[in-house]
Amino acid sequence: MAAISAFKIRVEGMDCAACALKIEIAMQRLPGVSEINVSYSAGTLALQLDQDRTSPRVIEEKVRALGYQPVADAASVSGVPRKRVRLPVWQDAKTQLVLATGVIFLLAFILAWFLPAHERWVYSAAALVSVIPFARRALSGALSGSPFTIETLMTVAVLGAVAIGEAEEAAVVIVLFAIGEWLETVAAGRARAGIEALIDIVPRSALMLRNGTSEVQEVPAADLVVGDVVIVRPGDRIPSDGKVIAGDSDVNEAPITGESVPVAKTVGSKVYAGSINANGELRIEITRAAADNTIARIIHLVEEAQESKAPTARMIDRFSQWYTPLAMLGALLVIVIPPLAFDGDWMTWIYRGLATLLIACPCALVISTPAAIASGLATGAREGLLIKGGAPLETLGKVRTVAFDKTGTLTQGRPQVTDVIAVNAEENAVLARAAAVEGNISHPLGQAIVEAAKARKLELPVVFGGSQAIPGKAVTARLKSGFASVGSPRHAAEQTTVAPELADRIAALESEGKTVVVLMSGKVIEGLIALRDEPRADAVKAIKQLKSRGIAALMLTGDNARTADAIAGQLGMEARAELLPDAKLAEIARLKEAGFVAMVGDGINDAPALAAASVGIAMGGGTDVALETADAALLKNRVTGVVELIALSKATLGNIWQNIAIALGLKAVFLVTTLLGVTTLWMAILADTGATVLVTTNALRLLRWRVRS
Repeated sequence: MAAISAFKIRVEGMDCAACALKIEIAMQRLPGVSEINVSYSAGTLALQLDQDRTSPRVIEEKVRALGYQPVADAASVSGVPRKRVRLPVWQDAKTQLVLATGVIFLLAFILAWFLPAHERWVYSAAALVSVIPFARRALSGALSGSPFTIETLMTVAVLGAVAIGEAEEAAVVIVLFAIGEWLETVAAGRARAGIEALIDIVPRSALMLRNGTSEVQEVPAADLVVGDVVIVRPGDRIPSDGKVIAGDSDVNEAPITGESVPVAKTVGSKVYAGSINANGELRIEITRAAADNTIARIIHLVEEAQESKAPTARMIDRFSQWYTPLAMLGALLVIVIPPLAFDGDWMTWIYRGLATLLIACPCALVISTPAAIASGLATGAREGLLIKGGAPLETLGKVRTVAFDKTGTLTQGRPQVTDVIAVNAEENAVLARAAAVEGNISHPLGQAIVEAAKARKLELPVVFGGSQAIPGKAVTARLKSGFASVGSPRHAAEQTTVAPELADRIAALESEGKTVVVLMSGKVIEGLIALRDEPRADAVKAIKQLKSRGIAALMLTGDNARTADAIAGQLGMEARAELLPDAKLAEIARLKEAGFVAMVGDGINDAPALAAASVGIAMGGGTDVALETADAALLKNRVTGVVELIALSKATLGNIWQNIAIALGLKAVFLVTTLLGVTTLWMAILADTGATVLVTTNALRLLRWRVRS
């Protein structure tokens, strides 16, 4: 007897929640299958399988029969994320289907032009041939437990249109439906690319020390195991999570923790996969294998979060599960009850039944939402508000809390000089001398000092022999007047006695969330320079606007609590600091218990929280991963864009409800007139077309929406 084991495959062509539900229902009907987890966002099917009862081949055949392509996932074996192979556009099954249906319709159009007497038969043949792939999927879905899928609705609609002589319309509907499915594939592929971009952060190889020797060997990073020792040179990315066992350096952890300033690392310090070593060589002992390092866990968190917040199933598919069969049953009752129960004329009531079926066609009702959504999305794009679909656009108007990352979102994303305090020199001289010392150093604090000196147009002293960095302590250079250094207050205290009043001033600046560096000439302190990543110019305005709408604002950051509290106090909001990606994710989950939550961020470390929130919003100047993972992006890179997104969403939601009222109201009126014998078939078609025109026209009003400053 075979033991129950984990089974996982990728599923190509599964691009919506309805697709995932269809596969899940089909899997539930197979013996020996349990713990089914279908993620359309990640494009995967995972389950527990008893191979004595159902073989993997049966599962793959069932998936293939539903219209999707199963692909063995090597990552499920090793646990190490890997990129999927992308086929050329013309080899994609849905691209081929769009081309095929388009060519068939074009041939029918040409034949109908030359054979007008046979136009109906030409378009009928085109529609019947084009609908075959969808009809097969509808049949397979019905046999697998999903009788009223979107393919069922499509097939019935096309066959009905052909039967009543609307073959040309039927052929057009098929082409448009195929294009819609192809667009879903493109959108899903872009979302998955966001997850794959995370993989590029971790280097493909590492310099590993052989056990007990000093010999260095280059090995694949994926082969590293706990206990291996690697050497990370300045400028290299750290290949996996570990701890420093030799060396001192500054490490840029911004991609992982959101820390705005490089962190000094020494023996015993923890380091994260994907972070960048700045200036000193480090010897690191691996504490997590590739499949379990920080980046791998972030990828896992993103995928899990996307599964838990899967967008609402397409309205037409959900709607058809009850509306379509009831509409067909209603039309059938209109046809048979009057002749059987009241001796009515069969031909009269067949005619009225067909008219009822046409009126019941959900075209106007179904388009009421996407028409408004399309206008809202177009308007947003024009205003620099990129929204990735209808679900996030609708959700934005229901948000009760907005959580912000700090670095690069509420702040500029880089340190700036805020204070220059002269002790034994003039203020500009302090800044000029410090800039000269830092002139050849790539550290962000040094660059900020140089930029501040340039902004004041100061003339910098000449440096003899270049600058020398002592990682985590100071940078020293020889000037004309002698040696000068720019270092931490701790380093200054090691070199000389710091006056109590100066120590108090340093403590006060640090309590404001600022990083303080000390300029020294020999053993004499010449001055202090304070730096901080300052808030964006429009951040205060955005927070006030949110609060005026009754929406709470909260800062979630991986930066230290002192800096976070200082920035949050300046903006008038609450802060929760020192949060790694999984802690941010837990905080988002807690906030969601009280209502819809939007998360605004710009970094890789924000990706899980962006995915887990009710709606994720990325700053336009952020990383590609944040932009791909998020549901919306602020292309103009303004914090006030969050308020604009919410306002646009509310306008769109109002338009949707107006459209639904128009569609249902007209249907109700014409249903009554049909049963009374007033409505003809052409009037029924006109009623549905007219409702569609009205709904579309109303939706186009959203194109006049403008951002209010």
